[in-house]
Amino acid sequence: MEKIAIFVDVQNIYYTTRQRYQRHFDYTAFWRLATSDAQVVVAIAYAIERGDGKQQAFQNILRNIGFTVKLKPYILRRDGSSKGDWDVGITLDVLDYAAEVDRVILLSGDGDFEPLLQKIRRDHGTASDVYGIYGLTAPALIKAADNFIAIAGGLLKADDSRKS
Repeated sequence: MEKIAIFVDVQNIYYTTRQRYQRHFDYTAFWRLATSDAQVVVAIAYAIERGDGKQQAFQNILRNIGFTVKLKPYILRRDGSSKGDWDVGITLDVLDYAAEVDRVILLSGDGDFEPLLQKIRRDHGTASDVYGIYGLTAPALIKAADNFIAIAGGLLKADDSRKS
């Protein structure tokens, strides 16, 4: 059975699926797809903590699916801009687990992860899958991955506007 490690850039997935489809990513459908016939060594979802009840409920859903949720505080700068980037944390965790798994699964469209995927393949022979949105995922990241899985169709929740 293949050993896998899953790393989710929650903010990136949230904003890209909203931008492209005006829908939410279906983490349960993803989990079923990605983990069938695989042994999950680690699954981490990286999110920003704003203290919002709805967000905390979402984080609990992720935990119930099987993710460890790592939170970083939301920082609003004096100039009105905000900070909440997990790139370094994700990179460190991928490097920590790459030697223990056969495949790293990264959910992000951020091209900053391209050299990371090249490094884990070169240093450990670890394959990688990237889940992202076509047109919103960096071409360099798609090229660096062994497999690119487009987020569409069955990986999206039903249209939220149809709720009664």
